[in-house]
Amino acid sequence: MLRRKTSGTTTRLPQRTSILSQVSETTVDRRAFLRGSGLAIGGLAAIAATGGTVTRASAQSAATAAVKNVKSVCTHCSVGCTVIAEVQNGVWTGQEPGWDSPFNLGAHCAKGASVREHAHGERRLKYPMKKEGGVWKKISWEDAINEIGDQMLKIRDTSGPDSVYWLGSAKHSNEQAYLFRKFAAYWGTNNVDHQARICHSTTVAGVANTWGYGAMTNSYNDIHNSKAIFIIGGNPAEAHPVSLLHVLKAKEENNAPLIVCDPRFTRTAAHADEYVRFRPGSDVALVWGILWHIFENGWEDKEFIRTRVWGMDQIREEVKKWTPEEVERVTGAPGSQLKRVAMTLANNRPGTVIWCMGGTQHTNGNNNTRAYCILQLALGNMGTAGGGTNIFRGHDNVQGATDLGVLADTLPGYYGLAAGSWAHWARVWEEDLDWLKGRFSVMAGAGKDGKDRLMMEETGIPVSRWIDGVLEARENLDQPDNTKAMVLWGHAPNSQTRMKEMKTAMEKLDLLVVVDPYPTVSAVLHDRTDGVYLLPASTQFETRGSVTASNRSLQWRDKIVEPLFESKPDHTIIAMFAKKFGFDDRMFRNIKMDGDEPNVEDITREFNRGMWTIGYTGQSPERLKLHMENQHTFDRTTLRAVGGPADGDFYGMPWPCWGTPEMNHPGSANLYDMSIPVAQGGMGFRARYGVEYKGDNLLAEGVYPVGSEIQDGYPEFTMQMLIDLGWDGDLTDEERASIEKVAGYQAPQNAGDGKAEVGETSQTGERPSDYAKQVGGINWKTDLSGGIQRVAIKHGCAPYGNAKARAVVWTFPDPVPLHREPLYTNRRDLVADYPTYADKKFWRVPTLYKTIQDKDFSNDYPIILTSGRLVEYEGGGDETRSNPWLAELQQDMFIEINPRDANNLGVRDRSQVWVEGPEGGKVKVMAMVTERVASGVAFMPFHFGGHFEGVDQRSKYPEGADPIVLGESTNTAQTYGYDSVTQMQETKATLCKIWAA
Repeated sequence: MLRRKTSGTTTRLPQRTSILSQVSETTVDRRAFLRGSGLAIGGLAAIAATGGTVTRASAQSAATAAVKNVKSVCTHCSVGCTVIAEVQNGVWTGQEPGWDSPFNLGAHCAKGASVREHAHGERRLKYPMKKEGGVWKKISWEDAINEIGDQMLKIRDTSGPDSVYWLGSAKHSNEQAYLFRKFAAYWGTNNVDHQARICHSTTVAGVANTWGYGAMTNSYNDIHNSKAIFIIGGNPAEAHPVSLLHVLKAKEENNAPLIVCDPRFTRTAAHADEYVRFRPGSDVALVWGILWHIFENGWEDKEFIRTRVWGMDQIREEVKKWTPEEVERVTGAPGSQLKRVAMTLANNRPGTVIWCMGGTQHTNGNNNTRAYCILQLALGNMGTAGGGTNIFRGHDNVQGATDLGVLADTLPGYYGLAAGSWAHWARVWEEDLDWLKGRFSVMAGAGKDGKDRLMMEETGIPVSRWIDGVLEARENLDQPDNTKAMVLWGHAPNSQTRMKEMKTAMEKLDLLVVVDPYPTVSAVLHDRTDGVYLLPASTQFETRGSVTASNRSLQWRDKIVEPLFESKPDHTIIAMFAKKFGFDDRMFRNIKMDGDEPNVEDITREFNRGMWTIGYTGQSPERLKLHMENQHTFDRTTLRAVGGPADGDFYGMPWPCWGTPEMNHPGSANLYDMSIPVAQGGMGFRARYGVEYKGDNLLAEGVYPVGSEIQDGYPEFTMQMLIDLGWDGDLTDEERASIEKVAGYQAPQNAGDGKAEVGETSQTGERPSDYAKQVGGINWKTDLSGGIQRVAIKHGCAPYGNAKARAVVWTFPDPVPLHREPLYTNRRDLVADYPTYADKKFWRVPTLYKTIQDKDFSNDYPIILTSGRLVEYEGGGDETRSNPWLAELQQDMFIEINPRDANNLGVRDRSQVWVEGPEGGKVKVMAMVTERVASGVAFMPFHFGGHFEGVDQRSKYPEGADPIVLGESTNTAQTYGYDSVTQMQETKATLCKIWAA
């Protein structure tokens, strides 16, 4: 890392008076920095919590003051580390790591250890503000909501509901995420999204379309069982430090070889038994190169493939092309090394595959994630302890926010946007479906074959492309009008590419609203003088609710302190907007209001009633709280409770947790594990693609979960299937009545009293001959009673069926994953052999591929530019760069440059350089000359902001809300490029040029 200053004035001190500058007017050494910062934190926290006055505590009063311990979850990465807060008189005075948590076992990284400052930070937004005449002014919440609401309603009247973009957050709790997506539906738009679009949307698409669910299959803890660990495009040592403890446990106890594939020699690679350096953007070629050796030597699991995988023969045909020579030509990795990797994986099973954003953020990111999955299928490493694909998510609730539907293409639970999906959620909400439809725009004659385009059923603009919603010509957009208002709710814009165009887009908007505990770069990127509002959201430590870790376990956060300053929790702010727009009574009809705040537990219970698809139905607030209170009873590897009040449950009831809470399903620790009964968390692969394709059987062959009464593959369960099997008699009267109500079934009249109630039969006890026809189509996903799930599981079957994994996805642009060169590539010799896609329009916007790749930028921009994380900061970095404990550790934005390149460019270590991308964006940063990167490759972290093309923007922040450390964003120099399925941005393989500043 860069050498830290231990004496002298820091180079990133604020220009205005701040708490740091008050520590010393001359010099700030490390000890004084920490001492002064700690003093400031305690003082400000006390002032905020006591209404502005503090008194010195006597030794006696301090000793006798009651200390309350409150259990919460770290708000940074997705490991889900428990934080124990020490609270005195309503003030958060200290913290400890959760020693009983099976996830962190008393460990914290630097960010987790300093998380108290995130809540008590002096640089938070303290009250609502608006920019007027170029000056930030304090306003009341009432005025803010009214002014913003009036402008939005005006935009809605003139341009339609799709012209307001509601950008949500991976920082929402599950309850807030669910409410946010519901709110967008009631507003009448699918222009709603969050950070998952730009971190793991290609994972979700690729993985879900391979075996059914788009999530981490096992857990951090299950890595303890791995005999080999393969990490590609991930750097857990910095991005998820506590997770590395689980990796190292397997490495030490199992002698498990650790293989790390990355263009950059990372801190994770330093632990590797085998480090494979390869060219950025060539992941598919690398994986096929490994698989070439596996197939060539017959090391694949033939029986697993026969019974549980469809399409592997087509994969073999593609892999044959990837000889060691061709793989080395494309990736730079020697064939002899990849043969050694293949042999290691074959000889050490089960092994796990781990990836992060290094594999996802590419124009062919969905190809990468599917290739990783296929490698595991070939080795037979799926559905087993120690195997699986362990996909490390970045934010604390990016998994939950994705599951709860803060996305432009789905409703909660991945139900999609089809008419049936809307009907399902309208039933859950007890809403008039016609009223809900009336909230959305209709583009007359703009659909296929001249039909109307129903915006209710159209995917929205993804967050990666919101800029184009503003800047693209109206006639080129598949929506009624351009984006006029942008709400950035818990989102750092500097985490997105094309920042020069983003600046222009922000300035063109009619209205820009930022909802966040910190102002974010949204406050300063643009040069607006009016039409910007900053609304202070509370942190997750100032409210309660559930959060989903990367392994699909739900944990309950308790409130540590009341909302500080004038901040409000996200769900309270949502309710304020709903009231302004006049639909609060409808939206909260089944959710109690505690004053102005929606009741959190009621929100949990509402999504429990609807999210049958992925099993978010069994985790009641009561069960979640029970798990948090009894963390010590759960096994540290299996995550199963051994005795105690949660005996037999898996910690956090990782989804799917089937049925109702009363059914007491334990959750599912390892997806697709057939070695245990479904009632205990077992299952096969999901049957979501039909029963056959072009005459081929898509269902599992002769394999099934332990205890299944259907001893073969089978499709997903419907009422018709229960009737055919004779199992419908196991339904209770209440379950049957609920199913019939969903079907709209009208029972025949009883002879004696006229009308029959729903669920009743005729007097003879017989149901009519067309009964099955009327109710048979109701399936396990839309049965609000959970009865179909319960009965299927009673007979040992998974509600979603038992199918083969799909190695070939016929609905994707590349059914078999292909290597395609990045849009900006300096390997012009490979473009003809491995070209990108043709330009196309999808997700409402035109998207360029071939048009860009056809231009050769490699002479002027010869160096490959990639980006990634640091251990000290997270996301866009606004909150962590505002934390004095973290800010002191990393004060400068930098670029890593190989010594050969540095010498050729005349660049010295720690000197200032300019870095420019081929679209003209440039940044001024410090050079770090290092062999971490290969010659021809450069790396920048993506956590910085507050400088723009060499100009310090500190003066544009509201007084006192500027982060301690500012710096350039790598994304100012990053370029256009989007995944062919999900519109994931490409940040890992573009080009740049570097010169001395």
